Amino acid sequence: MKNSKTLKILIILGLLTGCSFDSKTGIWDSSKGEKERIASIKDKQNSLLSSKKVYSSKAIYYDEILSNIPVVLSKPINIINWKMPNLNEQNFKGNIYLSGVSNNFFKKKIGKKKFSFSKPMTSPVINSNYIILADDTGTIFNISKKGKLIWKKNIYKKVYKKIYKNLSLSIYEDLLFVSDNIGFIYSINIKTGKILWIKNHGIPIKSQIKLFDNKIYLINQDNRIICLDSSSGTKIWDVRTVSSFIKSQNFLASAISKKGELFILNSSGDLISLSAYTGNLFWSINVTPSLYAHDKDFFKSSDIVIEGDNIYFSTTTSLFSYSSTNGYMNWQVDINSTSTPIIDKNNVFIVSDNGFFANVDKISGKIIWLIDTLKILKKKKRATNISGFILGSGKVYITTSNGYLISGSASTGKTESFIKIGDVINIAPVISNGSLFVLTENSRLLGFN
Repeated sequence: MKNSKTLKILIILGLLTGCSFDSKTGIWDSSKGEKERIASIKDKQNSLLSSKKVYSSKAIYYDEILSNIPVVLSKPINIINWKMPNLNEQNFKGNIYLSGVSNNFFKKKIGKKKFSFSKPMTSPVINSNYIILADDTGTIFNISKKGKLIWKKNIYKKVYKKIYKNLSLSIYEDLLFVSDNIGFIYSINIKTGKILWIKNHGIPIKSQIKLFDNKIYLINQDNRIICLDSSSGTKIWDVRTVSSFIKSQNFLASAISKKGELFILNSSGDLISLSAYTGNLFWSINVTPSLYAHDKDFFKSSDIVIEGDNIYFSTTTSLFSYSSTNGYMNWQVDINSTSTPIIDKNNVFIVSDNGFFANVDKISGKIIWLIDTLKILKKKKRATNISGFILGSGKVYITTSNGYLISGSASTGKTESFIKIGDVINIAPVISNGSLFVLTENSRLLGFN
């Protein structure tokens, strides 16, 4: 009897210090030696960050990087509906038709800047009739493509008025879906601005909204994946991916394939594949050491791009290509970026956070060319970072934190022009119906064609 009690105590102690298994999702969660694990990850991460990288080295010999691989681009496709922050569920943009940027035809001040935070703004979404934006007060604006205000609505009660808002927008037909950094999720009629339903999740949302098969997909601060019914906001399923005490300080990446495979990157750097229909786990791997610089900062990456049977994403250390079917890594390139890669034909275009524009061969991971797009600005000793980029009719358009719109050739990578916007820009530009739109931190929307 005594031995039996001893055995029970040992089992309990083992459970408390070991791993717990979520039978619903099949995901293991380990709390054993968590501090030691985190310390080990940090040590490895610091080692990676201190190593020589191709993107930061001043001793780059371009004849060693350049190859004879011809750069072939697809025919530009005219995109009308920019329905999610990265265009669609797959975050796949490609070569989008753009008439040009010589004409600044659209200038619109959106709302009133009331906060002094230097935070990412909400990426605009666009359909055939409207441009939908939001400012950091939580006011949503519906604007016609001619610049006329259709409606505006602040969706928050008085108790939330003084809280900084970071909204994510997504549109489907006549519906606008909104999530925020407080924990609210909204469904709104685009034409009228009428709120159809509200759900208070209670925990800040840390991902962009994804829509698939009449369902909404989100990731919260606790690294939990949530699936909601889009017609009512009712929760269908949720999945915990790491220990609940690990909180995400950054936006988390997600993408959904046309076959219904959901991919996410959580705060610990776990790349997870599961069914968008049921939440059942397909596979899970850790892609890279994940805890960065400060204790509060966890893994930070771009969004995930799905193209064919492969997925692509970049982090503050590397650009990756993985098989979507089994999680095997195809290749890894030491280019640091939190901008979402753009794939076109056999080209993977990426711009590092410190301004190196690269074309990486999709099959081999070989760097075709690498160009310092900020060389001129660096000579002027102007500190700047890349906030995003887009591929439009064979040219790349890059936005910077200090208010520049830079264009360059997607065939050669060579910089061609600089347009000074003036305001801080911290989100990537978007393209709709041949026009390029840039949203600044001071809530100015600019259109170019």
